[in-house]
Amino acid sequence: MTEGEAIAWLQEQLNVSRETLDALETFVAFLKREAESQNLISASTLDHIWSRHIVDSAQLLLFTDAPAAQTHWLDLGSGAGFPGLVIALLTNYHVTLVESRARRIDYLQRAVEMLDLTHRVNVAGVTLERLETAPYSVISARAFAPLPKLFDLAARFATNNTLWLLPKGRNAKAEWDSAQAEWDGDFRIMDSVTDQEAGILVGRLSGKRQARAIFETQGQEQ
Repeated sequence: MTEGEAIAWLQEQLNVSRETLDALETFVAFLKREAESQNLISASTLDHIWSRHIVDSAQLLLFTDAPAAQTHWLDLGSGAGFPGLVIALLTNYHVTLVESRARRIDYLQRAVEMLDLTHRVNVAGVTLERLETAPYSVISARAFAPLPKLFDLAARFATNNTLWLLPKGRNAKAEWDSAQAEWDGDFRIMDSVTDQEAGILVGRLSGKRQARAIFETQGQEQ
């Protein structure tokens, strides 16, 4: 996918307006300037931001149709703003960006202010362990942690209705297979539009197997 094809994909698949494309272009220009002083993304992808990062983030919206007013999106390890900041630019969702590295926190806060998103985007500049527990409609994570650890850290932010959108590259199936030793859930692996060999885990988490087994045993005893 070329950069031109990436922009065309946004317009054709997500009906992105010219105004929103302008905002995305502003964000891309800001990211490129900032990348000169800190390692925000791989240097090899700087000339392919639209295809490797913007569309790679935006495609997650293909898997959710949640009403804007009810959607609170939690993005773990937001880093350069992918996918969380892109999701915020493309929707009216309330988005929380979790990032613990000081320079990335500063970068994200300045990006949110520059893009006039302060009314519905919160930069949580803490480790996930220190973030206050609250339920979220959607949880996303791009290169945050292996799946079992990710669930251990983030399950307290989910309900049975929370949609998990987890780009896992070429390890998607292996990670889900590994996680099922401890976790129950209904997940499917969807193909990425930016990499034919990459997968996105899409689904809902039911709970930890041991906890569910104890609960079910107690119910039978009663």
